[in-house]
Amino acid sequence: MAGPTSGQPQFIAGTGGNRSFSNAPLIENQDGDQIVVPDRTSWKNLFSYMGPGFLVSIAYIDPGNFETDLQSGAEYKYELLWIILVASCAALIIQSLAANLGVVTGKHLAEHCRNEYAKVPNFILWVLAEIAIVACDIPEVIGTAFALNMLFKIPVWIGVLLTGLSTLILLALQQYGVRKLEFFIAFLVFTMAGCFFAELGYAKPDAKEVLHGLFVPQLKGNGATGLAISLLGAMVMPHNLFLHSALVLSRKIPRSVRCIKEACRFYMIESGFALMVAFLINVSVISVSGAVCNSSNLNPEDKASCEDLDLNKASFLLRNVLGSWSSKLFAIALLASGQSSTITGTYAGQYVMQGFLDLRLKPWLRNFLTRCLAIVPSLIVALIGGSSGAGQLIIIASMILSFELPFALVPLLKFTSSKVKMGIYANSTAISVVTWIIGSLIMIINVYYLATSFIKFLFGGHLKLVEAIFLGIFGFSALGVYLAGVAYLVFRKNKEATHLLALTTHENQHTANERANGSVYSLPREDIASMQLPPRRETVDID
Repeated sequence: MAGPTSGQPQFIAGTGGNRSFSNAPLIENQDGDQIVVPDRTSWKNLFSYMGPGFLVSIAYIDPGNFETDLQSGAEYKYELLWIILVASCAALIIQSLAANLGVVTGKHLAEHCRNEYAKVPNFILWVLAEIAIVACDIPEVIGTAFALNMLFKIPVWIGVLLTGLSTLILLALQQYGVRKLEFFIAFLVFTMAGCFFAELGYAKPDAKEVLHGLFVPQLKGNGATGLAISLLGAMVMPHNLFLHSALVLSRKIPRSVRCIKEACRFYMIESGFALMVAFLINVSVISVSGAVCNSSNLNPEDKASCEDLDLNKASFLLRNVLGSWSSKLFAIALLASGQSSTITGTYAGQYVMQGFLDLRLKPWLRNFLTRCLAIVPSLIVALIGGSSGAGQLIIIASMILSFELPFALVPLLKFTSSKVKMGIYANSTAISVVTWIIGSLIMIINVYYLATSFIKFLFGGHLKLVEAIFLGIFGFSALGVYLAGVAYLVFRKNKEATHLLALTTHENQHTANERANGSVYSLPREDIASMQLPPRRETVDID
């Protein structure tokens, strides 16, 4: 590699074969748009890393999560709060692995998958990732439509159409730079937090009962088990793993051992803070729902709403019990959730397409295509089934995401535990064991959720015997193929190495540490930054 930094310790994200893009994803750039991390030992560096965690945290407070939170609070009051605590801790560990993969190797998860797997498995993984992004987009479309209905009395089907336009307008913020967009997303997150904290003031849940629910695990009845599985399944999103590993590449990080370890540590702190805010929002939603639906002054109509609570009914319930302002606050929070989720979903889709296929689209075009795929089923269901049908579609989308998770989680665990990929920064044995246990539990829970839901559908009494047998054979055959695909990812050995040209021997580490005060930086991933920032000058490819 030619250039001013040749001969200095750095990671080069090189691959074999004729995949030209992976051999030259780096672009010479002197533009000030990229966020450069100062090469110094200071806690102030944390501010340079702040941002990606808030974009990632959106997936944990999207409309799909809100609906599951509302149902768990309505049916079991505060008993399932401990599930949110456990899931948030597991999410922090998994998201930190995604960030580490990008920081250490200079490539994100989708790019690693393209370099590691053959064409057919890679194509299948890409299709599954795209389906997951569309499935994630459906609750966001419907949630935004519900919010517009609550605030402005706009019919749900018209609100579905408006969501596409509103998101395109918000994406225009990218012309002001990635930092402004990150601040805007953080603003939306804190808007949601403020709204639900205000709701707590209206609902006044019992603090002792809330703390008991948080720290004393309990599951009473099959219904509680099902909701607990739904809460866990909704917390870790497959597209988030691709997103986080790519977002960290927007920073230009010094390539010394100290600075890389510092980047991994600060990204974990930053993600922890953002996920803590998301955790508090989820706790607030469950607490408000639990307090309202277990109130002693509910009329029969409100009690009926609590038995089958969804996003749309929640607004009317809050208005009847706590007053009109409570309903408006919920609608504002839901609108912020839906719009912020669609922005991050658009970027996740862009990174997935670029990583798996070496194909990049303009953000507005990518958003248009993804949004059309989400709007069509949402619009059809909203027109035919109304609000209740749209609420059911959110549940179906959550099941699809549960199905998709292993195909992003297993490669992430494999890559970050591999010295072939990560060199000296590979997960330690203890961290590998913990993460594989967490990942296995999440996958087992999701498979159990899918299998039991399918069995209930077959034997629910709505199908004839012949139909049930035919669907059963087809369904369990598909489940066998699904498990075989997961097993392939788990037991396949990593073959494609990330060429770590430095920092893997004692001599190179010593050299890097001697230059810790110099300008030893990773080459900028402008192909990533350009998805968020419009080019302001000509760039030159390094051959």
